Amino acid sequence: MTSDANPLKRLTMGRRGFLAGTALGIGGGLSTHAIASRAGANETSEISLRDQDLPFIGAEETFSTHELMVLNDRLFLEDTGLAEIGPRRIGAMDEAGLNVQILSAHTPGVQNVPGRKGIDFAYRLNKMLVDGPMATHPGRFQAFATLPLHSPEASADELERTVREDGFLGCLTNGIIGKKFLDHPDFEPLLARAEALDVPIYIHPGLPPDEVFQIYYSNMRPEYQKEFQDQVLSISAYGWHQEVVTQCLRMITSGVFDRHPKLQIIIGHMGEGLPFFYKRIVEKMSEVTESSLDRPFEQYFHDNFWFTTSAFPQTELLDLLLKYISVDRVMFATDYPFANMKTQTDWFRAVALSREAKEKIAFRNAEKLFGIKV
Repeated sequence: MTSDANPLKRLTMGRRGFLAGTALGIGGGLSTHAIASRAGANETSEISLRDQDLPFIGAEETFSTHELMVLNDRLFLEDTGLAEIGPRRIGAMDEAGLNVQILSAHTPGVQNVPGRKGIDFAYRLNKMLVDGPMATHPGRFQAFATLPLHSPEASADELERTVREDGFLGCLTNGIIGKKFLDHPDFEPLLARAEALDVPIYIHPGLPPDEVFQIYYSNMRPEYQKEFQDQVLSISAYGWHQEVVTQCLRMITSGVFDRHPKLQIIIGHMGEGLPFFYKRIVEKMSEVTESSLDRPFEQYFHDNFWFTTSAFPQTELLDLLLKYISVDRVMFATDYPFANMKTQTDWFRAVALSREAKEKIAFRNAEKLFGIKV
């Protein structure tokens, strides 16, 4: 199969098509959605006014550069603000009341670039953040390291360098790496180093491999290809969210967290669909892993995973997430520039949660996990 078999790798669709696809514990008590509905518009407005001063840390905020967009055939994204990490972005942050953005390179970053070229590219991107926006706007930007994941040992070294020398908060990966997930033995050096450094790995969705795209998504009617339906279905509408959950479940079942019990993983988009399947996954997997894992299957979600709200400002989904996951492990994120920052912060200010719970999600959990302060 040629490298062009997956149209996502040579996609030239316009901004509208891309953004249309992309922008898309209270257990035992009333859901936040039900509370908000019962409270009515007046009380929701009062809650929003009460929390106008709420600080925010955004944990999934994307950037790119012209060079990176050329590498990944993403020049059609130039007008989205991806490559602007200055006045335009700061202005949007100020309007939304977002105090801090944790920057990460746009998927797939440089993780598919092999050898010295990938290693050097990752280093340049990371240093660009340190010498550019992080220096120009101190306190407003933090960062996840971009890693040359085709070279796992070099990735571990670059993670350590960025954390120790530049104050980075961890790293971000983008879906499947070639044809391997992070549970593959090749990535043991990176997992061990992240655990030793006490920094998390954020697993962001990535493009499906050619074979997956052809089998699962390329059977749409040809006359509709001008709308890029199969491409969007394979990524932001559905496909890559499910793949992230698959990767996380593989990490549990393959014993990653038994070998690295302190390793922390972050996933976005309100759990990438995991909350919907949570009860069934735990029930079924618990039956077949009792003798092979050190802990009950469910426990890994509470010990080793964090979840962000990126691009999903939906109260009923937050309620479902909090039904299964402690409020102490949920963090705010916007998915800028593919989702509007102010829409996300305005939504969260109006959510009918206690002030304590909202502060945890908005900024305190991030402060605790990353060791930073707003």
